[in-house]
Order: sequence, then structure tokens, then C-alpha cells
Amino acid sequence: MSAQFTELVSAERRRLQEARDRQASWRRWGPYLSERAWGTVREDHSASGQAWEFFPHDNARARAYRCFALAFWNRRDPILKERIFGLTGNEGNHGEDAKECWFYLGSTRTHSWMRWRYLYSQNAFPYAELIDENRRRDRAQPEFELLDTTVFDGYRYWELTADYAKANQDTS
Repeated sequence: MSAQFTELVSAERRRLQEARDRQASWRRWGPYLSERAWGTVREDHSASGQAWEFFPHDNARARAYRCFALAFWNRRDPILKERIFGLTGNEGNHGEDAKECWFYLGSTRTHSWMRWRYLYSQNAFPYAELIDENRRRDRAQPEFELLDTTVFDGYRYWELTADYAKANQDTS
């Protein structure tokens, strides 16, 4: 093992011990925060408690957030891609559902470091098609996914990879 690798492992072990001993809140922030920054309970001001119905993806793009997020534009979409697109409970035939292609490639247990990959189409994102087709289907049918559309035909997409690293426990 290299000295650098040993040092990284030791640092993560130290962070895990600090988290177990409640000396530091290393697990406070994780990958879920910026990718689903809409339709959550913190945006729900409805009388019914239905966060996704009260605050769908269309509303999210008109709000500013205080979190780090990447933004992309393929010159074909009407909006910047800043948040993962998803369906509300009434739009999806199996309830709420994110309709994107992203993966976590690696992470420390404390999320002090994490690698994320997003597949971003060079074609226009099929927002309406995903909503319309999933609304049309009943619960006995499978969900209509992004890969079921023609958006990735011809393998015309970018693989965007981001590495996130926390400077300290309070960095999100």
C-alpha cells in the first residue's frame, strides 16, 4: 500500500470514530441533498402533506436553493438541468419516481468523498413524454423509464463525472 492510501484510510477511520463518538456529524450531509432538492417535506406548505403534489419539478426550477449543485444545458432543452427530474405520485403509475440516469461510483462511508456520474443526453429531454406515458399506464404495467424513450438513441450523450469532497463535517 502506498503511504498516501494509508493516510486516506486512516483519515476515514478517524472520521468514522468521531461520528460514532458523536464528536463530529460527518454523516449529516450525503448524496441525497442536492439531487432531490425539490418535492421534499421542507418545500411542503400544503394542507394535505403531499409534498410532491404541492411542489412538482416544474416549480423547482423557479426557486433558488442554498446548496451546491451542478447545472448543464444541451442547447435543446427549454431549461437548465439543475435537478433530477421526477414524477409526482399522480404522474407516475407506481407513485413518485425520479426519471434520470445517474450512478454513484464510489464513496467513503462518511461521504467525506464521493464520485457521481450522470448521463446527459445531447437530445431534448422527454419531460412531457415521461409524464404522459406514465399517467396513461396503470399499476399492472411497468413504469415508463427514460431508457424506454429515444433520448439516448445513437449513443449521443455526455458522461458527466463529479468528485465531491468535504473540507470538514459542516460542508455540504
